[in-house]
Amino acid sequence: MFARIVGVLVCFVLFGMPQAFADEYPSKVITIIVPFSAGGPTDTSARLLAQYMGETLKTQVIVENVAGAGGTIAAARVAGSPPDGYTVFFHHIGFSTAPSLYRKLPYDTLRDFEPIGMVGDVAMTLVARKDFPAKDLKELIEYAKANKEKINLANAGLGAASHLCGMLFMTVIQTEFTTIPYKGTGPAMNDLLGGQVDFMCDQTSNTISQIKAGKIKVYGVTTRDRVSALPDVPTLQEAGLPNFEVSVWQGLYVPKGTPKPIIDKLVHALQTSLANPTLKQRFDDLGTVPAGKEAATPEALRKHLKAEIDKWAPIIKKAGVYAD
Repeated sequence: MFARIVGVLVCFVLFGMPQAFADEYPSKVITIIVPFSAGGPTDTSARLLAQYMGETLKTQVIVENVAGAGGTIAAARVAGSPPDGYTVFFHHIGFSTAPSLYRKLPYDTLRDFEPIGMVGDVAMTLVARKDFPAKDLKELIEYAKANKEKINLANAGLGAASHLCGMLFMTVIQTEFTTIPYKGTGPAMNDLLGGQVDFMCDQTSNTISQIKAGKIKVYGVTTRDRVSALPDVPTLQEAGLPNFEVSVWQGLYVPKGTPKPIIDKLVHALQTSLANPTLKQRFDDLGTVPAGKEAATPEALRKHLKAEIDKWAPIIKKAGVYAD
């Protein structure tokens, strides 16, 4: 025990306190903060990842759900947490749209976090109630333009992936119609199944089972390539929207100031987990494509986050959608 204390003190003198902490890391439970309620697609992915990262890091990795305000409450909490690697943030595309959606954020998206790496991409699907008149995307667009006052588009609330996808769809087809926000994907999907709303754009992890059961109508997936779990469903680009592409990309972050040796350990755990065949299969079942080794890096996520902030800012500004 005495020798260990002396060793730590030597580390403090020679390399500084951060390096000493990094050498000991991890020595306790790591918490991944998810900015949405339990049971949703982001939470599901985070819990799968936590299991495999814990095996690599040889410590328990748990998930804590901190929902509210489109993820900004959770983001602010992480930004204010000690930069010691024990608080990790798991967020999706919504992290890049918050700077445009919210008039004032309690944190700076690019300055207050250290990226760890990309986790994966989840395709979205444009779906409608089972008895919606349009049989394909071409007819859907024609019908939407001719009946824009009569139809509605559901989403899971301000800043949700379904909300962003819907805004992009209206921008691309140059037609606006009534949008109905819900408090989550579950209630929105329930009303779509019940025929109370006409159509919506939602993640494959929420729609695959309903599509395969024939309970909803699907017009296409939003990614550049088809989804292996839905091989017969065309991409929206194939179906006639050449400029339409959006995926619910996911990333890991830690508070600014986290020592590089700790970040390096988290990057290694992330890359090792994403390369695990079992995790890759479980992601595939959800319509999620795990990030490759080059994407699961701080540099790749930093570049992608900045590009996505720049991409969505003009779309959100044109839509005139803001929250205090």
